[in-house]
Amino acid sequence: MENFLTTRALFPHGYGMAEELLKSSEYPWEILKDIGGFIEALGNKLPESDYVKHSGNVWIARSAIIARSAFLGTNIIVGPGTEIRHCAFLRGNALIGNNCVVGNSTEIKNSILIEKVEAPHFNYVGDSILGYGAHLGAGVITSNIKSDRTNVEIRISENRIKTDLRKMGAMIGDQVEIGCNAVLNPGSVIGAGSRIYPLTTVRGYVPAHSILKQNGEIVTIKA
Repeated sequence: MENFLTTRALFPHGYGMAEELLKSSEYPWEILKDIGGFIEALGNKLPESDYVKHSGNVWIARSAIIARSAFLGTNIIVGPGTEIRHCAFLRGNALIGNNCVVGNSTEIKNSILIEKVEAPHFNYVGDSILGYGAHLGAGVITSNIKSDRTNVEIRISENRIKTDLRKMGAMIGDQVEIGCNAVLNPGSVIGAGSRIYPLTTVRGYVPAHSILKQNGEIVTIKA
């Protein structure tokens, strides 16, 4: 399989709190089925001096800021310096790393936000992994299931890569910027350092250090 899809290529800045899980994978979507179990195992190792455990296997760093109106379900870790804002909805199996922002009406399910990730306004993040410094504009959606309910495949030009997953959202590389109201179709993979125009529909793979425009044109970011 293509080297540019590997976990290492997409997340060159490292894996944060998910190090033990992600370093064992060649391709990041391979670990989606293991997120819940990993969170439970990791949470039970976290020091009580730094984290408070709540019911439902929820661990919150003492330096994190959690709005009273936020909902935290089961199997959740919120890392140091992270802010969970008004009406955020963390359904379950969510690992939110250090210094992240999960904002107003954002829903997260079975996903990892590695570090310094911002999903601040009306976002849906399902069955996805967001790399270091990734930023979602308002209204960005990671669609995670096909309308015909068949397994997700990753599109690269005319080729298809099977994932054997019925649910997979997006693998979003380090320092990716996604414009407002973009929709990432199931199986989207966005290389590190890329940018997505607002109102764009993303299908398949976007190369690293590229710009995807609304008409589907991809241009390389000049150094």
